[in-house]
Amino acid sequence: MSKFKLAPVLGVVLALPAGAVLAQTPPPASTQQNPRPPAQSAPEKAEDKDQPAAVGDVVVSARSSDVRTSIDSTSYSLADDLQAASGTLAEALRNVPSVDVDPQGNVSLRGDGNVTILVDGRPSAILSGPNRADAVLQLPANRYARIEVMTNPSAAYSPEGSGGVINLITKPVPAAVAGAPGAAAAATTTGSVRVNVGDNGRWNVGASGSRQQGKLTLTGDINYRYDEQDFAFDRLREQLDSTTGAVTSTTTAVQQNDMVQKGVFARLSAEYRLTEKTMLTGELRGNRFEADAEAGGLFETRNAAGVLTGAYRRDGVGGFRMDGWGATARVLHQFDASGHEWSNELRYDRNDTENDGLNVNTFSLPVAPALYEGQRQSNAQETIGFTSAYTRPMSDGSKLRTGYELNLTRPDQDNVLRRGPSEAALAPVPGQSNRFEAEQTVHALYATYERPFGEKLSAQFGLRLEQADIEVEDVTNAVRASQDYFRAYPTMHLQYQLTETQTLRASYSRRIQRPQPAQLNPFVAYGDPLNQRSGNPDLEPQETDSFEAMWQMRQGQTFYQATAYYRDTTKAFTEVATDIGGGVLLTRPENLGARRDLGVELTASGRLHPTLRYNASVNLFRQELDADGIPGGRDREGEMVTGRLSLNWQATPKDFVQLMGFWQGDQLLAQGERESGGMLNFGYRRKLSETLSLQFTARDILNSFGGATTYDTPQFRERVDQEFNLRAFYLGLTWSFGGPRRQPEQFDFSTGPTGG
Repeated sequence: MSKFKLAPVLGVVLALPAGAVLAQTPPPASTQQNPRPPAQSAPEKAEDKDQPAAVGDVVVSARSSDVRTSIDSTSYSLADDLQAASGTLAEALRNVPSVDVDPQGNVSLRGDGNVTILVDGRPSAILSGPNRADAVLQLPANRYARIEVMTNPSAAYSPEGSGGVINLITKPVPAAVAGAPGAAAAATTTGSVRVNVGDNGRWNVGASGSRQQGKLTLTGDINYRYDEQDFAFDRLREQLDSTTGAVTSTTTAVQQNDMVQKGVFARLSAEYRLTEKTMLTGELRGNRFEADAEAGGLFETRNAAGVLTGAYRRDGVGGFRMDGWGATARVLHQFDASGHEWSNELRYDRNDTENDGLNVNTFSLPVAPALYEGQRQSNAQETIGFTSAYTRPMSDGSKLRTGYELNLTRPDQDNVLRRGPSEAALAPVPGQSNRFEAEQTVHALYATYERPFGEKLSAQFGLRLEQADIEVEDVTNAVRASQDYFRAYPTMHLQYQLTETQTLRASYSRRIQRPQPAQLNPFVAYGDPLNQRSGNPDLEPQETDSFEAMWQMRQGQTFYQATAYYRDTTKAFTEVATDIGGGVLLTRPENLGARRDLGVELTASGRLHPTLRYNASVNLFRQELDADGIPGGRDREGEMVTGRLSLNWQATPKDFVQLMGFWQGDQLLAQGERESGGMLNFGYRRKLSETLSLQFTARDILNSFGGATTYDTPQFRERVDQEFNLRAFYLGLTWSFGGPRRQPEQFDFSTGPTGG
């Protein structure tokens, strides 16, 4: 399992200066005196005025900091998102069009949960893998300036994630300390400190800063979060006679959980301008996320006549810990100021997670001795990434981007279940412990070519070639399996300038969703007396053909966008539950025959008054599932709606008020559906001085964000209602020091009310 294929890496590095297109939408021109040097093309200048966009350029709608679009992406500023100042990444993502985040932290794009999340255009180990949802619920949002959404990304990005790509763009280095050539030798320091105190013992604190002297720029940030939450699950499960459909038994479970979450994240980076054209960059990052929970529940079973036949309580404590660290080294060479450049980057990340639980089952009917259960699941995952990227603008306005990428992932998972009459007498359960290892290696070559065809029409064509090798091993049972496949992923984007204010776009991409290595593990893991879970060694990758057509209008402070889309997915993943006897369900992933999504998404922003702005979006789509071959499944279809609205009121030059709300639609399953809900948030910020501001935020004011999952099969019916107490109130202070301050701030209070 330790094989690491280096030959393709060395061959490509020596033979191909590869092409950068981990390209994010660039910050405004005012912040780009010296471009940041990630492994991507140099930022292209964005003019803050009304004019059509050339190929790859930014279209600035409303103010330059709000919505930006390119030929293959749309990005949204977090500058006015007051929830992002005190909240988590989940709260920031929930306010972005196309993006949904459920109460457990699972991210989806237009109803598709298979999403790739990048940071500054590059893979993030902490935001991939089985514990991504936990990270989304813990990572602070205030380190990000923008969120870029690519539902049809170009071939320059990994095709992983059938729903598309979300690119988190971190806040830029302050313009005055960006390490520009010829900068003064005197050191310049800038930064900010944030403290937020909430109800129920919640609080968080963070600091960020930059220091520049000569050719060296240092930046860093650190954040700590403490949060208390409680949530409840109500389960109703009915066993059915497969012939008559009559209910043979009913099981109910009412569970209450109280949880304390703690998390710290830190990052330190250094940029050194070796020469006028060459930049060296290094970064160290680390995190620790913890959660301690107490849970209790009553489980009851009744026969067909409704007579109670079994009852027991299950009470326990548990914990979760995620420790991670990583490092990045990067070299960027700029041949000239036109964006002609070559970059090489090496990344290493390691994440160690551990889940522990100790539960006691107390039986009242029939009366029996108490049974103690101890569970532990640990996972260590290493990720190694390499990118070589080359960008070459041409004199005719075209641009060539080529590149090579390597991504190597090695998860190592260990499951242990112990039982006994007391905590001191716990002993391993034969057949219920497992050690699992895997290795996934993906080599990719890509190229994109952009060019204008006349004054109004422009196009981008792309092709990505990938070789994937996956090896898995059930070490405990000495069972091995492997998959390897070669795929080609074409992309195409067209743009037509209809009028000075209106643009038409069309795009196509082919994408893939590979099974996570843990999803291939056949081991049956014990969850609780009613539920077990396993992977599926026969799970095949799902592939999606995605088509989009977009109309966009930008005029003054008004921005409208309408997108029609169609996605055709073969072998789509779905969770399938099977009754394995005694009222116990085994859940494992399976491949659907197909899934089709057809929808329209509308986005609008503008001014209702010189001091009042709005941002709104709604996504209406129809989904069809072909459940061929799924046990207990059937073909399903339905219409879903998601939407969000925010109102931003600049009451005075020093007072800013915000009201945000969203609604997340349902999701179809082969055996049922998931219902979701909505949330209403409020924020207020007061500028106390040039360096100090006061902020109040209220999350989920109506305490309405929950959900339910239902299953309806010939063997059983089940409904699980989830109630999450996410309502929280925070009062915070932000102090900025040094100068100039980092841009963009969460809100620029120096900008008073202006006319439309």
